[in-house]
Amino acid sequence: MTPVLALVMLALVLPWAAAPAARRLAALLPPREACLVLTGAAALPAGGTLAALIGLFHVPFLASLEQVPLSRTVAEWPAAVPVSAAAGAVLVFQAVLVGRRWYERRSLLTRAWSAAGDAVCDGDLLLVTDPDPQAFALPGRRGCGGRIVVTTGMLRTLGPAEREVLFGHERAHLADRHHLLSATTHLAAAVHPALRSLRPALDFHLERWADEAAASAVGNRRLAATAIARAALAAASSSGPAGRGRGPLLSVGSGPVPQRVEALLRPAPVRPRARRTRAAAVGLLSTVAVSALLAVALAYGLHEYVELAAEGVRGR
Repeated sequence: MTPVLALVMLALVLPWAAAPAARRLAALLPPREACLVLTGAAALPAGGTLAALIGLFHVPFLASLEQVPLSRTVAEWPAAVPVSAAAGAVLVFQAVLVGRRWYERRSLLTRAWSAAGDAVCDGDLLLVTDPDPQAFALPGRRGCGGRIVVTTGMLRTLGPAEREVLFGHERAHLADRHHLLSATTHLAAAVHPALRSLRPALDFHLERWADEAAASAVGNRRLAATAIARAALAAASSSGPAGRGRGPLLSVGSGPVPQRVEALLRPAPVRPRARRTRAAAVGLLSTVAVSALLAVALAYGLHEYVELAAEGVRGR
């Protein structure tokens, strides 16, 4: 059992190295590819962590299903019961944490939809009469499509051309379903603490993705940079949901704004060169390899206990 346990423990430890590697890879890529790398680097290790813990938790139960006495299991692996109990406790804690974060996200979305209930609808825009400058992408729910929520205070802050940048930014969040990538990484971070560092990195690259989409829509990168800076500064002083914190609300004021504005003042990012593409591929394949290694470890563990059960049957 020791080799199996060593492989499983390796899978639990490797995310501490995978997370910083994913952040470095994302910095070399255009925003879209960076977001996909970061989301994959969060989801795959989180799934591997859950699989490892479930496998450890099921060791005594698997033996009982195969009619192997617990005493025989303990004789083969003395730490089976303590390890199983510890894995079960961690799984319960993770379930509570994931459930809590999911509830918080859904509650914030519900409150945001309720707050926008009296808004004036103009296509995909919901105009809220509020002097507080806010603007954010509101994902769809209960059959309603996503909407861009913008206050009168925000509209007064921007000129007509700058408003088009703002609308293009928030439309990009909705069209490319950025809230799903954000939710995946947010929940994955509740599974393994090493993955928490991927959340701010993803937030930044999601906003960069939307910034580039807005700049492409208006055809003027300098105008986009000016509009993003002005809207972000106004939203930073907001007391509303987008001003207090993102949660699932993707807002133009999120992330390190100076870096975003600086990027818009440079030429548009291009597809990575072959060397950088290979680096990104190596990073993703490494993450997949961890999950595959874990699957092999768990399969080997199951095989061991099947053999143990067969020996017990033959010995009776």
